[in-house]
Amino acid sequence: MFWRLGLAGLSWWVWPQQCWGLIGGAVVTGVVGLVSVPLLRWLKTGQVMRPEGPQNHLSKAGTPTMGGIYFVPVGLAVAAWLQPTPAVLAVVAVTLAYGFVGWLDDWQVIRKQSNAGITPRQKLLGQIAIAIGACFWMHTSMSTTVALPWLPDLPLGWLFWPLALFVLVGTSNAVNLTDGLDGLAGGTSAIVLVGMAGVIAAEHPDLAGLCLVLAGACLGFLTHNRFPARVFMGDTGSLALGGALGMISLLSNSLWALALLGGVYVLESCSVLLQVSYFKYTKKKTGTGQRLLRMSPLHHHLELGGWHETTVVLVLYLAALGFAALGWWLQTLL
Repeated sequence: MFWRLGLAGLSWWVWPQQCWGLIGGAVVTGVVGLVSVPLLRWLKTGQVMRPEGPQNHLSKAGTPTMGGIYFVPVGLAVAAWLQPTPAVLAVVAVTLAYGFVGWLDDWQVIRKQSNAGITPRQKLLGQIAIAIGACFWMHTSMSTTVALPWLPDLPLGWLFWPLALFVLVGTSNAVNLTDGLDGLAGGTSAIVLVGMAGVIAAEHPDLAGLCLVLAGACLGFLTHNRFPARVFMGDTGSLALGGALGMISLLSNSLWALALLGGVYVLESCSVLLQVSYFKYTKKKTGTGQRLLRMSPLHHHLELGGWHETTVVLVLYLAALGFAALGWWLQTLL
């Protein structure tokens, strides 16, 4: 509660006018959730838990999922109403598209009553198709140079587009991997979005305003998603948030900021990549796969090490705040 008030207060101090978007997004999402969460429960959208996951998570089975179906559109609607610029509307379109892919996965999980939604191949193809569409929209108006702190801009030419595709697909998956504990993805995303707003506000006030509204939507969602969660965002929410962050960073030419501010996402993703790679390597060498971590992603490793869920979330919030503060500080030096 207190850290959310602090985040809103800091945003008000830095952007007194734009902060109405953050407050509006939080209030509207929180109120809509009062109706949406019971409705999702009535529709029997209960989450199916993985039996191989942390055993204390099994008690969460049946908690409504697919919460992204209400808080993401609410945030986007508020943002589009406040600043309907072409860039903002493009982010809205990409975010909704990624949210739709996530919704398909959540719907299949609920329909099958198993943790297997659409296949990983189907999900990846959907993400790539959306990224290609976004690149086609951007290619007529965007520079193919990448801004780097303290260094000359890096001209990539046609290589920029594979990078853009990687950013969109990678960020959506990274946020998805982070969504494993009550309040974790929503809280870290709110922090990253506020940090991104601070970095890009001077040159892209419309996108900064969008960041603050989405951060507010995440905070409003947290009133229902904090421990013990009454609703999960599901892939509907996590893929959408990742798509939004990726698109905002591309349109504002702030990929360096995304990599830094999203440090928690990077840690979570790297923990999965290292776990899988090491397991395959040791299985090939010795015939028996070994694990670097107790379980991936990182938050589950910490849980299985004896940390309480709320402690893990708090530590990762603090890490996200540290990355955001570092990003703001670097921006002042540029």
